[in-house]
Amino acid sequence: MVVLTGSSLTLDEVKRVLFSKDTVTISALNMELVKKSRRAVEKIVADQKVVYGINTGFGKFSDVRIDQGHVRDLQLNLIRSHACGVGEPFSELVSKAMLLLRSNALVKGYSGVRPVIIERLMELLNKEIIPIVPQQGSLGASGDLAPLSHLALVLVGEGEVFYKGIRMNTIEAFKKEGIIPITLEAKEGLALINGTQAMTAMGTVAYLEAEQLAYMSEWIAAMTIEGLNGIMDAFSEEVHLARGYKQQMKTAERIRNYLFDSKLTTVQGELRVQDAYSLRCIPQVHGASWQALYYIKETLEIEMNAATDNPLIFADGQKVISGGNFHGQPIALAMDFMKIAVAELANISERRIERLVNPQLNDLPPFLSPEPGLQSGAMIMQYVAAALVSENKTLAHPASVDSIPSSANQEDHVSMGTIAARHAYQIIQNARRVIAIELICAMQAVEFLGVEKMARKTKSLYEKGRKLVPSLKKDRVFSMDIEKMSEGLKTISPL
Repeated sequence: MVVLTGSSLTLDEVKRVLFSKDTVTISALNMELVKKSRRAVEKIVADQKVVYGINTGFGKFSDVRIDQGHVRDLQLNLIRSHACGVGEPFSELVSKAMLLLRSNALVKGYSGVRPVIIERLMELLNKEIIPIVPQQGSLGASGDLAPLSHLALVLVGEGEVFYKGIRMNTIEAFKKEGIIPITLEAKEGLALINGTQAMTAMGTVAYLEAEQLAYMSEWIAAMTIEGLNGIMDAFSEEVHLARGYKQQMKTAERIRNYLFDSKLTTVQGELRVQDAYSLRCIPQVHGASWQALYYIKETLEIEMNAATDNPLIFADGQKVISGGNFHGQPIALAMDFMKIAVAELANISERRIERLVNPQLNDLPPFLSPEPGLQSGAMIMQYVAAALVSENKTLAHPASVDSIPSSANQEDHVSMGTIAARHAYQIIQNARRVIAIELICAMQAVEFLGVEKMARKTKSLYEKGRKLVPSLKKDRVFSMDIEKMSEGLKTISPL
């Protein structure tokens, strides 16, 4: 079970909730903070103080005062009017992460919602009633307003959900579970949608895949080194100590570990003096991507535990401050960084694929073909890898450098962080297909050289890979092989 405190949620815990279906609860201490914050909102309403989002309009309407009798209408109107998302929905995993992260933000006790709001979010999470949230429509500031409005709709019994894997109207799923829709009170609609939980949820799911992909890319690269009789001197510890980057040193160490007992690798001068950069510089290039991933992980874990509502309630309601914690700039920059970091893993992988298939760059059969000329072998696989990395270069253009004013220029700078997170995820899918192609080619190369000469750890990967994709004995429809290998890589754990 994962206990939410608003300050201690980790990526490992998110992973457990999403993939191991750990249940979620709230700490007793935090529930008291939530109740205290709610009492402060109720006092503001009773005293008829003018406070943004409680008894005023929103955005450019912030100066419009709302009569006390319409406070409930204000919150419901907000949710309905802001539920403007379009396009395909986020995956169930991403929407589930949104529920988790929004709950964690609210339990900090700065948002003024009733405990029932958080309890309902956690009930949806634990019972796997997952809001259907369209992916497009967020500017990444003022919170992920459109996506989170679709999430909030579910609490009031509107919108759609995935229930036991089936798409249906929310009210239908509620009837099956005996759940009664909530009537939103003062500030609760705003508290549910003012935040960065859509971009952070998308970024979190993307990061978990990117981290696993980065480890797999090294294991696969190690097999490519064998397939090309690569030189091990470049991975020597002293080379990387001399530069000083920890992630570069760690990558080199993992490559040495994968290949320590290989009979297919060489030393300087044995076959050639130097390897091409795509082999020799694996620690430098992959290590730099790891540096980016470390930064992204730190940013995500801060944002997962952040109060991103507006306004925030402090000092038992004595201070209600309108700030800008909903602005997604930290996540936007991190997601743009992840796009570049993962795209580079695919870029260098594609260059290794070229070295595996190009007869001018190796001593293997042309295009790894069993019958060169009659059979094209892996020729077009390299084309596909090249197309994917080229597409990634377009997707890697930073979203965070763009901004379009909204709400009559009240919200005049936005982050586009949700776009960055979505594009990062697309890049990761493309990159996985590229390294899947590298693995297919590397397996074929080591077969020509002798599988029995492989290192124990790369041979283990070879055996896992061959369960997914058979050897290239003759030309076939390789599209299915690439997709099957790509899917399989999601579940293979690096040694």
